[in-house]
Amino acid sequence: MSKPSTIKRGKTVRTTTKKPVRKVAKRPSILSRLIDRIPISPAVWQRMATVGTFALIGGVVISGAVIAGIPQYVGTEVAQAVGRAGFKVKRVEVTGIDKMERLTVYAIALDQHSMAMPLVDLDKVRGQLMEYGWIKDARVSRRLPDTLVVDIIERKPAAVWQHNQKLSLIDGDGVVLDDVALNAMPELPIVIGKDANTRATDLKHLMDRAPSLKPMLASASWVGGRRWDLQFESGETLALPAGEEAAGKALYRFARMDGVERLLGRGFVRFDMRDPKKFVARVGQKQKSIDKPAQQEGASKGEADGGTA
Repeated sequence: MSKPSTIKRGKTVRTTTKKPVRKVAKRPSILSRLIDRIPISPAVWQRMATVGTFALIGGVVISGAVIAGIPQYVGTEVAQAVGRAGFKVKRVEVTGIDKMERLTVYAIALDQHSMAMPLVDLDKVRGQLMEYGWIKDARVSRRLPDTLVVDIIERKPAAVWQHNQKLSLIDGDGVVLDDVALNAMPELPIVIGKDANTRATDLKHLMDRAPSLKPMLASASWVGGRRWDLQFESGETLALPAGEEAAGKALYRFARMDGVERLLGRGFVRFDMRDPKKFVARVGQKQKSIDKPAQQEGASKGEADGGTA
């Protein structure tokens, strides 16, 4: 018996088709996208880059020139040319001056290396003016084409300061304004002693407590750097205690007593109020100590606490 025949089929070969690989494009950077949105062509971008390069090189060159001093030289020459064109100082106009010498101001303003208006050193002129005691403030400006304007604020004399056998005129802040000759004494109070000039404002405030005594004050001595002795035109001296408040109260009490009993101009030499519990008056070589409450001295309790007489 024969075996059945086996039929072998050939293997079917399947052809695999490869799909094309897609290349993923790189995402542009944020800067590139911003540049793409600007409506400028690549050619313009190229020109801008070229200009930027030359600008950078120019900056380096200019920096070197500045170090070498070339711009200053060129600037000076330009300023001189402006001056030759008519913009140069021909006049100095000074305002606000009364006591200080005008010739001094003119001399300072005209002390320049060049009269060309752009080269006038305004800060230098102001600085030199501020060195003078009379000048409290100054402003210097140009008024084209040919005028230099100097506006001055002067200090006001407030007293005469006597120290080390020298007389000096001072303002309310104690700034020395000028020397004073004996034969040309102004009608101002005299403050005497070391650092008395710096206490001129304090003395003014003190005398404001007793305005009735202001016209009679001849001078005031700053004693020991702590208190005042007041000298009146009638010849008496009033010794006040140390301390602004204590001195103010004592002066107020004295003004009230003088208003009632007329102490000034009656032959007294000195009044001593350094001790708040005592009032000492001296006549020639004699002195009398009066120990009594403030109410008996012509001042009520409220008046003894200070005020205006």
